[in-house]
Amino acid sequence: MAVPTYDRFIEPLLRFLAAKPGEVRAAEAYEAAASSLGISDEDRREFLPSGIQPVYKNRAGWAHDRLKRAGLSRSSRRGYWQLTEEGRKFVAEHRVPLTDDELEHLADGYMDVRLRPPPTGEALAEIAIAQPPAPSATVASPDERLAEALSELRRSVAGEVLETLGGISPGFFESIVLDVLHRMGYGASRSDLQKVGGSGDGGIDGIISLDKLGLEKVYVQAKRWKDVVGRPMIQAFFGALAGQRAKKGVFITTSGYTTQAIEFARSVEGIVLVDGPRLAELMIDHEVGVSVRTIKVPKLDSDYFDEEAA
Repeated sequence: MAVPTYDRFIEPLLRFLAAKPGEVRAAEAYEAAASSLGISDEDRREFLPSGIQPVYKNRAGWAHDRLKRAGLSRSSRRGYWQLTEEGRKFVAEHRVPLTDDELEHLADGYMDVRLRPPPTGEALAEIAIAQPPAPSATVASPDERLAEALSELRRSVAGEVLETLGGISPGFFESIVLDVLHRMGYGASRSDLQKVGGSGDGGIDGIISLDKLGLEKVYVQAKRWKDVVGRPMIQAFFGALAGQRAKKGVFITTSGYTTQAIEFARSVEGIVLVDGPRLAELMIDHEVGVSVRTIKVPKLDSDYFDEEAA
């Protein structure tokens, strides 16, 4: 038999995770779902066209993505899955096999849900980009369907990036932030970005030399933070900049900012705020901790067939 579509993995994953009291390795969940669906060893060896992952694991991963969007499961840490209380309640209320309508709702009904939103706070203007409604699959052109698929992949990877950042050490996070800024073009070489975080750092975690002599510098504070960042922390950063007689500072966090924090940053010159979702987008754009693959999309070369121009 062929590997089922990803929506058919939803129920086996739900039932398997519900039988486990705590977190479960994703690799174990893949195999349990495949066994429940009767996927043969031969079919488990089928890979995506890119060759980077077996098809059944890819589809199980997308099924879990839908469970996360529905609030029924979560990734407690990288490579581990666990049902939420809402998920266990859902399973208790749906002891009989899910209907096709219920599966369809889980597969498609939560597409607009954003994974791991930042804590309550005002969205930063530069990332407050509304997602246009996706055209119906029955009327969408192949180009539209491709664009929507790429957009969904990007949103999924952004969520994974934020989850992963939440589990690393603060020191490693500071290094990642400097890597991102370097990829963005700050500093002629990586050595121009110096990590200085530690006790007595005065609220400064990194320094970027914008010129070879170090006459112009940007100061960085990086916070691997779960709670929303408030105005007092931004004011303290501003004070640290003043203590260095610095004119430019970047504050980067994995979470979000309160309205008051954003308003303060806008009221002074030289401070830029970057929250978790924006940081994830920058890491994707500049391929920091994210790999990309090239997809060749064929298109007729009409110039080649222009006899008059030949």
